[in-house]
Amino acid sequence: MTIRELQASFSAWREDRTPLVLATVFETRGSTYSKSGARMLIAEGGTFQGMLSGGCLEGDLAERAMSVLRTNTPQAVTYDLGKNDQDLWGLGVGCDGLMRIFLQPLLPDCDYQPFAAVSAVLSGDDAGVAATVLESQHENLLPGATLVLRGNEVSAFGVPVECRDALIAASRLAAAEKRSGTGVLEVSGSELKVLTARLLPPPRLLVLGAGLDAFPVLRLATELGWRVVVQDHRPAYIERGDFREAEQVICTPAESLAEHVALGRFDAVIVMSHHLATDRKYLSLLADSAIPYVGLLGPRERRARLMDDLGESGKRLEHRLHGPAGFDIGADGPASIALSILAEIHSELKKAYR
Repeated sequence: MTIRELQASFSAWREDRTPLVLATVFETRGSTYSKSGARMLIAEGGTFQGMLSGGCLEGDLAERAMSVLRTNTPQAVTYDLGKNDQDLWGLGVGCDGLMRIFLQPLLPDCDYQPFAAVSAVLSGDDAGVAATVLESQHENLLPGATLVLRGNEVSAFGVPVECRDALIAASRLAAAEKRSGTGVLEVSGSELKVLTARLLPPPRLLVLGAGLDAFPVLRLATELGWRVVVQDHRPAYIERGDFREAEQVICTPAESLAEHVALGRFDAVIVMSHHLATDRKYLSLLADSAIPYVGLLGPRERRARLMDDLGESGKRLEHRLHGPAGFDIGADGPASIALSILAEIHSELKKAYR
């Protein structure tokens, strides 16, 4: 399951006004499939999108979700997979961990909040945080109340004014420390148990070159749920390729690229036109961007030549440029090369977001 698949299902259910339940992991111990902040959606009738375990808990969660919809009341459930020596429900889970999950109703009459606000963050470019009240002693604050923070933008659902500052502060701390987790807050003498979960939009990848080796890059990145833009300066390359899965396809001279896309929106870029002069133009543009990962195909000698040609501007790429792009996994064909590159990008982005 990817974020994009979760959002696609949400959009379809929302259009049909189907009642939903949001299931969110808020605490784990030991070995578990998901960690705090992982989410899935369960529709009325028991169908669901997302996965919080290896498939062994989702059926039970779907049953519990129906109770949440009947009562319109959130509930928390604990699965202790290592509590006894018996295989869980005869399924042989073998995870030996504990997982706590919070279930909250999402109804059309309430515009599916707070998940609609969460989805809006995940559709954008900037990370955010969702602070969800799990338990509350405050008379005006019920479990399920949620505050969604993105930058200086705050959306609150069921959160009274006197409680907002505490939830905002907890959310900003989670964003600064790059972590999701559950903690206890004190507001006006009342204790709140709150999950602060980071909201990370899917990465944006820019592929500069539409040769045959761009196809597996696009396929694998799309499978990961990434948002991909493909560009090539040669119309014939664009016309012969199947880039339907790309978010956008561009055909423009390399030096005009910045007129068609905002480079600052991308998390990673792969320079793979296999044309020396064109790659040089791309790298010159990318040197002035802040894209954290810049991958370059070709041998080290080619990279050295291009960096020499760029001179002083090339120095602005030194700590971001990966060339040859990808982990050394013995790749020997387009598919395995794409795998090595995307694995390296995935690793670098995880370092940045951790």
